[in-house]
Amino acid sequence: MYYKKLIERLRFSTLSKQSSTHILCFRCIVSVLDFFRHVLMQTGPGHRYIFTIRNHPSMKRGEIAFAIAQRKWAVLSLDQEVHVQPFCFKCIGSMTLSADFQLKKNATVDPLNSDFMAREFSMQFAGMAFTKGQLLVFQFTDPEKGKTFTLSLIVKNIDGLFYLSFAKTSSNIITIWSEKSKPFPIECGQLLPNSVIIFDKEEGSSINLVGKSKGKSAFRSIINPDWDFQKMGIGGLDKEFSGIFRRAFASRVFPPEFIEQLGMKHVRGILLFGPPGTGKTLMARQIGKMLNAREPKIVNGPQILDKYVGESESNVRKLFADAEEEWRRCGSNSGLHIIIFDEIDAICKQRGSMAGSSSVHDTVVNQLLSKMDGVEQLNNILVIGMTNRKDMIDEALLRPGRLEVQMEVSLPDEFGRLQIFKIHTSRMREYKKLNPDVNLEELAKRTKNFSGAEIEGLVRAAQSSAMNRLVKAGGKVQLDDDAVDKLMVNAADFEYALEHDIKPAFGRSDESLEKFLRRGMVVWGSDVTRILEEGARLVEETVNPDAGGFVTAVLAGAPRTGKSFLAAEIARTSDFPLIKVVSPGDMVGFSESAKCQALRKAFADALRSKLSVLLIDNVERLLDYSPVGPRFSNLVLQALLVLLNEPPPAGHRLLVLATSSNRSFLRELELVNAFGHVIDVPVLSTPAHIMHVLYESDVFTEKELQKLNIGHNNLETYRQCVPLFFILLKLTFRQYCLLLSRLLRSFH
Repeated sequence: MYYKKLIERLRFSTLSKQSSTHILCFRCIVSVLDFFRHVLMQTGPGHRYIFTIRNHPSMKRGEIAFAIAQRKWAVLSLDQEVHVQPFCFKCIGSMTLSADFQLKKNATVDPLNSDFMAREFSMQFAGMAFTKGQLLVFQFTDPEKGKTFTLSLIVKNIDGLFYLSFAKTSSNIITIWSEKSKPFPIECGQLLPNSVIIFDKEEGSSINLVGKSKGKSAFRSIINPDWDFQKMGIGGLDKEFSGIFRRAFASRVFPPEFIEQLGMKHVRGILLFGPPGTGKTLMARQIGKMLNAREPKIVNGPQILDKYVGESESNVRKLFADAEEEWRRCGSNSGLHIIIFDEIDAICKQRGSMAGSSSVHDTVVNQLLSKMDGVEQLNNILVIGMTNRKDMIDEALLRPGRLEVQMEVSLPDEFGRLQIFKIHTSRMREYKKLNPDVNLEELAKRTKNFSGAEIEGLVRAAQSSAMNRLVKAGGKVQLDDDAVDKLMVNAADFEYALEHDIKPAFGRSDESLEKFLRRGMVVWGSDVTRILEEGARLVEETVNPDAGGFVTAVLAGAPRTGKSFLAAEIARTSDFPLIKVVSPGDMVGFSESAKCQALRKAFADALRSKLSVLLIDNVERLLDYSPVGPRFSNLVLQALLVLLNEPPPAGHRLLVLATSSNRSFLRELELVNAFGHVIDVPVLSTPAHIMHVLYESDVFTEKELQKLNIGHNNLETYRQCVPLFFILLKLTFRQYCLLLSRLLRSFH
């Protein structure tokens, strides 16, 4: 039971009371003839405020005075009439307050003891009423520092423990208690001397709270709440993005207090590297949108450089200036600053690699290193660098603490290509401009080793083909009147784009292979079948998951025995998505160092794909071999030996096929030992072999072949036919007819 006396609402007029005593006690001032403890004030529908009363003889009856903080909270003006009534409320078991400095100019980074603050608060405000969301000013003096601090507080949460009711009789105040067993949330209540006070850091505040009465600081999630991972527009990079999120952003989801307890430092740098057009810039752009941080600073690498001395280093310092200023002001509660470097290899080359001892590139690298992980470490920055040439970047920049998360953005697999096709055709499918005969799954299978940019280009090329059908190309270029309604991209448009417009940079070198395969293949004997079967076994060994995934073989034999053709045929039938051809004809005029760089690039490009074939034609010509001397390029030889003994990274499989016409030369240089397999390519050894080739080549008519039928005992004629056979296969019909009569006369 409890007693409650109903009191009629009274109308009061508001006054301002600005003495420091009244401001800091946070009580309303009324006459000694008015209310006794607490009042409920209602200024409008849904606007209810509870205040603790202090009686003062200077006040007239019917007047109530508020401090500035009270008027600001209740939105009161001077001389405003308000309705008040006595209030009966629950008592506070615990209360959480967010704290910040009242005046920013008086802010300090010195730690404040939250336990001492809680005791001072309980002594100053015991018995007062508090409402959730209430503003108040709290002043206390720290005895250890001898300083007085004035804080602005906001009531965030209130938990009640029991009910407390008041009633006024003619003689005294009656108090009745009704206990609750567990804390429960309440909107308002009275502060007791033993109520638990918890201080939280206000979002964006630089206040440094320590002690057991410190709660969880206001923390804004690093991930944008409106972000939808399904609408990122990044196809085929799910694994890479998950890896980046795990390493770089998972720790930033937790509040700073938790990170401090672990003694953990956030990742400050990410390096995205890989072939052009695979989505590195797109991923960096989407990361900037995903994070609930300031607008990223996007810088092209060469923009940092300046013609004036010292300006390049100054440009680097300016990028980090905002982050440094906020870190000094807010500490671990500072927001995240993102800096994105596109083509970072332009400014972060290996120190000492540039000509001149005072190269500006070296000082720029030094400046960037000191800013990312120097004497004054920043934990509120994230640097994202993008490059196609990771090998050119200074090693110190790649160690932990700087660009420690290094993610290769490689060519998409079939599932990734399908995702990219769906992204770039989504608008066409939405507006029904994509013909149902377009099979995106089939296109994803056929576009092996296409990058994301190349798939986008393929879709644009198909759209151009469809639009071109609706353009009337007569005397004037006119557009069909119903072009918008008639426009439909069909499968034939994609076929035309695949055939004529877009070729993958890291795809099959069909044009290079065609040079070796243009005359077709003639299986003139069991030796050819054996070589092709052995080549098929090499392909199986390469793709075998239990094997190492790195297979090397050299096809050695006499000149003009079809070594290049057989190697190209093995590569073609492997059905690997990437076939790279290295030919001495592509390096005419190259210096030794240029050849080494070309070889290294060929091996690196071959490893862009999960399955690759690298064909090195005519090794001795590549090594500048000359029997007079003898002479060869030792620099190129050593580079080739190193590359042939360097296995590919995990998940990549490479088949290296080489051809040579001088096996003894390879043996003397110990180059034969660098290849895991040696395949002998024999010459045509019997007249039957030659006749088989002549029958299959369609060079001679049936009647002429009967005249050319060579007996097994006529070995001299056979020896004459071997070189003539290779000559005839290169001639046109008219040319070989002239030689045919000479050949027949020589036989008879």
